[in-house]
Amino acid sequence: MKTIDHDKLDRIVANARHEADARSLGYRERALKIYPWICARCGREFTRLNLRELTVHHRDHNHDNNPPDGSNWELLCIYCHDNEHQRELEAQAGGTATSARGPAATHSPFADLKAMLSEKKP
Repeated sequence: MKTIDHDKLDRIVANARHEADARSLGYRERALKIYPWICARCGREFTRLNLRELTVHHRDHNHDNNPPDGSNWELLCIYCHDNEHQRELEAQAGGTATSARGPAATHSPFADLKAMLSEKKP
């Protein structure tokens, strides 16, 4: 039976968190310098008082893709950012990875309305 080295695992996790935090601060600071402090979805404006609620969204969902021109980023408020990721998860669950909207509805509830109404007449 293998013995788990908890100290080694703790160091690995701590190092991964440190690197993620450093990466996050780097691109976040750059994005805040490039873009106006406005949510790209809902248009909410931010100031230094509530700037913590403005997040950097990676358009391709790859947090390691941080081009210097910011072309893979958009600033989203925490609500729109959560919504964007939820839509992506739902699209993946529904098998429509290409579109976050999902498949188009095909059911037409009123297709036979005329026939149904004419059947009910005495």
